Amino acid sequence: MNHLHKNPASSNWAGRESEAIEYWHQAVIPVNNLEFDLASKSKKIGILGYAAEEGVRRNRGRIGTSEGPDMIRKMLGPLAFHLPDGTEILDYGNIHTIGEDMESSHDLISDAVYNLLQNHHFPVLLGGGHDLAYSHARGVFKYLETNHEKLGIINLDAHFDLRPLVDGKGHSGSPFFQLAQENPKNFHYFCLGIQKSSNPKSLFETAEKLKARTILTEDLTANNLEIIEEEIVKFIDSVDKIYLSIDMDGFSSAYSPGVSAPSPMGFTPEIAFKIFELISKTKKIISLDVVELNPTYDQDNLTARLAARCVEFVIRNSFE
Repeated sequence: MNHLHKNPASSNWAGRESEAIEYWHQAVIPVNNLEFDLASKSKKIGILGYAAEEGVRRNRGRIGTSEGPDMIRKMLGPLAFHLPDGTEILDYGNIHTIGEDMESSHDLISDAVYNLLQNHHFPVLLGGGHDLAYSHARGVFKYLETNHEKLGIINLDAHFDLRPLVDGKGHSGSPFFQLAQENPKNFHYFCLGIQKSSNPKSLFETAEKLKARTILTEDLTANNLEIIEEEIVKFIDSVDKIYLSIDMDGFSSAYSPGVSAPSPMGFTPEIAFKIFELISKTKKIISLDVVELNPTYDQDNLTARLAARCVEFVIRNSFE
């Protein structure tokens, strides 16, 4: 057993009871020790938490994201279950960070994501800081290399997360910069919800150099939906698979107060879920994460409930 991994807790999954499987908590199967069923080829959903916040601390964010994964599970449990009969949902517990050694956690996550994909899972990672994206995408890149498939990264976020390393180390503001450095010829990045007030000119210049596509938060509105959809479809058509990352701080703090870096000027759930639906219906999503939930600052679990709805909605539309 790896000391960075903790087995899932059944207490995180609760809700109404019924004879048939009608709610998420009834469908989830806890799996210990990151053990994968090599014989099973059925399509499965693999949930893995990143219960850590060292990356947030390094990026001077508000501490508390380590409690995020289990809180999302608690909000997912009572939701109605609409996935096809026989769909397995496996909970593989949480990866933790010991002290400041975030890099060892990242290595374990990358290996776990690769193994999940190898064993016919749709990985759903729950954060935790957005540094999770670096380790998550590394596992996806490794998996797709064998098939020579092109990965597109779509990030709904107030921030580019293209900041340089600090003292040679990554953090919650640098995951996509690190991925671009490691995959210079295969970095295809689309970030929706960028706020100019939260990203200095230098980051816009970095995004331009990396040929990242961008939609600012003020343009992410229902009135602009047709143009948004055209840009997304164009991007999706240019790649083989999509890794979707949802940073809860991209939403307006009216809907998502419990995050590391809240903002009143973020996008609404209405426009975000239209985007989720469009991306999911293409059937190109290979992996998903939801990050930066900080229960310490949440209000009536509003942010956690929204994070759970994001997970449920994307998976339901991907599996229909």
